Amino acid sequence: MNTTELNDAAALDEQDCPDGNYSPDSPCFGKAAGRPRAADKAARRAALLHTAGRLFLEKGYSKVSLEMIAREAHVAVRTIYVKFGGKAGLLNAVIADGRAQFFGSMEDMETDPRPMEDILRDFALRFLELISIPTFCSLHRMVVAEARTTPELAETFFEAGPQRTRIELGRFFARPDIRAQLRPDLRPELLPVFLLNCIMGDHMSRLLFPITEVPSMDELRSRAAEGLDLFLHGVRR
Repeated sequence: MNTTELNDAAALDEQDCPDGNYSPDSPCFGKAAGRPRAADKAARRAALLHTAGRLFLEKGYSKVSLEMIAREAHVAVRTIYVKFGGKAGLLNAVIADGRAQFFGSMEDMETDPRPMEDILRDFALRFLELISIPTFCSLHRMVVAEARTTPELAETFFEAGPQRTRIELGRFFARPDIRAQLRPDLRPELLPVFLLNCIMGDHMSRLLFPITEVPSMDELRSRAAEGLDLFLHGVRR
């Protein structure tokens, strides 16, 4: 667990286990009175985000209430408001945590000293792993389906996922040593979008048809290499 996750987890206090009797499946069952340990808080935070993410995918974002999430996660509604600011903040945390599972251990692209190809190859494989998991595809389909009627959902998803990725890639491509390797006539804002599209490939089919089998790592490496090769041929000096 990284420092950010520990700090976020530490922020969950005794409001997660308000006074009362708990069922055996509650994360608060058997807890001694007093301030919970950081590890306990981290586990509760993870359980809350897992429950929220599951409910969003099962029922749809607009049909899930904070009361429903709080009841199934065995936390107080006030805890969600205080720690996440509401349902949109909770979804933001769900997406950010899911993203961190794939990119949390990757070196900062803005300072990574490796050759450009190695950095992008690392990114491409991680990105393909992320977008190939069934839960990501289900989340993306849900966002598209509800975007018009629930703008908050589309905005939260975009800011927590795609926009964050584009910003990080933009900073990477803006590095003087990286920019010197790229065609000078290309608009900087085009590079992140072009790279992502090259890596994603047939994203339309991914959205329209549920994934029945997660690709193997060999398949993902092959797709990442193909997409990266296409990108580099289009942007390199």
